[in-house]
Amino acid sequence: MSQTVDTGSGRKTNRTLVTVAVFIATFMTAIEGTIVSTAMPTIIGDLHGLSIMNWVYSIYLLMTAVTTPIYGKLSDRFGRKPLLTIGLLVFVIGSTLCALSQSMPQLIGARFLQGLGAGAIQPLTYTVLADIYPLDKRAGMIGLNGSAWGIASIIAPLLGGFIVQQISWHWVFAINVPIGLLVIIMIQIFLSEHIKARETRVDYMGIGLLSICLICLMLCLQSLGSAGDVRITLILAAATVVTFVLLLHVEGRQEDPILPLRLFRIRTFVIQNICMLLVAGFLMGFDTYMPIWMQSVLGMNPSLGGFVVTPSSILWLLGAYLAGPLTMHHPPHRATNIGLAFILTACICYIAVPQATAYWVFLVISAVVGFGFGLTITTSTITAQSVVPAGDVGASTSFNTLARSLGQTLMVSIFGIVMNTVIAREVPQYKGLTEDMMNSMINPATAGSIPSRLLGPARTIVFDGLHWIFLVGLVILLMALVANLCDIRSRTLLAEYQNKATTVAPAAADKGGQ
Repeated sequence: MSQTVDTGSGRKTNRTLVTVAVFIATFMTAIEGTIVSTAMPTIIGDLHGLSIMNWVYSIYLLMTAVTTPIYGKLSDRFGRKPLLTIGLLVFVIGSTLCALSQSMPQLIGARFLQGLGAGAIQPLTYTVLADIYPLDKRAGMIGLNGSAWGIASIIAPLLGGFIVQQISWHWVFAINVPIGLLVIIMIQIFLSEHIKARETRVDYMGIGLLSICLICLMLCLQSLGSAGDVRITLILAAATVVTFVLLLHVEGRQEDPILPLRLFRIRTFVIQNICMLLVAGFLMGFDTYMPIWMQSVLGMNPSLGGFVVTPSSILWLLGAYLAGPLTMHHPPHRATNIGLAFILTACICYIAVPQATAYWVFLVISAVVGFGFGLTITTSTITAQSVVPAGDVGASTSFNTLARSLGQTLMVSIFGIVMNTVIAREVPQYKGLTEDMMNSMINPATAGSIPSRLLGPARTIVFDGLHWIFLVGLVILLMALVANLCDIRSRTLLAEYQNKATTVAPAAADKGGQ
């Protein structure tokens, strides 16, 4: 396979080096969340501001989600190269300011900038791969790119701990600066595009309304899992609905809308994004609660507790690799069903296992669910890219990424409500046990402070809460399966996929759109 791609601009894209740059960029943003979590106790000790520390995470995730569809659509208009470069520059500037922060408000403001940049990096890396690889090679590359998140979950705690202990927490952010600049240089030198100018105006009204809508929606979803004022949640929900209605009205009149409503007439596109939202929600539950299960119920140390998700990262790669051949020989809905079958099997196992289950059993189940994630998520991504016109690949990919973010935000709130409900219901049944003790028990560092006679009941309560979480997860996965079975259109896509298989996406040569 040729390592260069002729984009029609007189220059050729170096496929290998652009792919390396894309992988580095993805890994840089993937490792950011976990490595910051590792460093946060030290950051709080230095900068104080415990009461507002959650905003260090929330503002980053919020701005990433809000800007993702905007960058994706604008990349269809102006090209991947300039938008990805802008995103990387903003991310590097934000990382620099994070490293220089001397107070928690300064750090939160710098994380705001980081999120603005990450909103371009996450979707556009996948879009670039769609541009430079034909369909039969794309699944493997997208799978490898997605596996950066799994690898980051393994490396980040070790790297973060080393940096904090041996150097300074400031370098957790400063390390992004040389890496980001290297990626920018590689993208500028080795990625070539031929862009046709569009005469239509940029949809500034749509950008504004979409941003407000997504901000209200994300804040509403985050407030679901907190003990905040219900009225605020209702106000945010109402604001989301109103701005969404206005957005639909405005976008229906735009010549080149920021949210192309025509995409939502494509049945397969809609269904694959619904599946992505639901599966990503279950993935968030798996990543969040399996280490808690290991540490709180089995009493394992944090290192072994976190290692339980490692087999899923390894088998994710295999699932992603097999997604390509499956989508070439079977309709997309069938490949997705196979992936969902593995995830469902793992979920049922989590529901069925007794409290005293051996650690190695969880490693096996983790491998099964990881294979399912790799197959399902990769298939969803390449399908969403392949069923839309070439000029909408960026918007399609970014919306697929947004669906994943919304699913994770929504479901982590719902799972939190489930766990809190179980704890509030069962704690009064045990004399002397309090909810504060439950919080201490979930943290391995303070679990020893609980009287030994109450440790068993506390573990049983967490175990019951986890089972209810995975029962909710089972319902979510069944909803994804039902939605996917309704995708009749995908049964006719196989011939189209095979015709496209050896052709690089037209968007690589022409970003002028339709």
